[in-house]
Amino acid sequence: MQLQTTLNIPQAGFSIGHDDPILLLGSCFADEMGSKLTENGFSVLSNPSGTLYNPASLAALLLRSVSERETTELFHADDGLWHSWMHHSRFSSPDKEELRQRISQATEQTARFLRTARVLIVTFGTAIIYRLKADGMLVANCHKQPDTLFRRERMSAYDIVDQWTMVLQLLHAVNPDLQVIFTVSPVRHKRDGMHVNQISKGILLVAVDELVERVKADLRVDYFPAYEILLDELRDYRFYADDMVHPSSLAVEYIWQRFQETFMTAQTVEQCRQNRKAWLRQQHREIIR
Repeated sequence: MQLQTTLNIPQAGFSIGHDDPILLLGSCFADEMGSKLTENGFSVLSNPSGTLYNPASLAALLLRSVSERETTELFHADDGLWHSWMHHSRFSSPDKEELRQRISQATEQTARFLRTARVLIVTFGTAIIYRLKADGMLVANCHKQPDTLFRRERMSAYDIVDQWTMVLQLLHAVNPDLQVIFTVSPVRHKRDGMHVNQISKGILLVAVDELVERVKADLRVDYFPAYEILLDELRDYRFYADDMVHPSSLAVEYIWQRFQETFMTAQTVEQCRQNRKAWLRQQHREIIR
């Protein structure tokens, strides 16, 4: 008796090895996969500018990195900290110049890594974006500021495809050997309600599909169905964390195994196994010190 719907994921037309630098950008699911890659011995840079969720903010990050120019506006909030509208709160600081320095370092780090990276994994989380009402500027992080400051918009699949076609062309000019893997995060975005979340995820899925079809003849792009694995293969609340929104560690491990099957040779998978054993031993030594 078959009690699970199993996705047929074709073997990728390329393989990822331990000599391939990998840059991950996007939602918190990108951080989960980045942790898995690090534990298994890969050279990884994961979300150097912090967690970003929507395609427009991720495109803006890459454009700033390719041009190596940081033009982010900063603001001082009631919490006594300076914040960047385009960066995660981990960059925030009571000192404005320190914040600028952190942002500049992250931009430079991303730019350097992009030039030599073999793989870029981009995880879209939501099609919902926010803009400042005052000037229409895109905001990647609202930093718990009043809702009255922002205008909420929903990107269309066309918007995403058009924007990211240009981004991919620029990345190819900087690094012709770069292989881009798109994923859609299986993490639910509850803030706007489950109905809006489903519409948002649908837009992202359509956009990525159309984007890959549009550029695959000229550029190195692929899609990995992390979203479908969790919702169609696993499809059970035991595969979610206690918040019933994020995937559990078991689900992340299962998705990681499917990722290995798709993008790695048997020899690389075996090397992963040996590397993770060594990583676990190192973690144990650090705990008992």
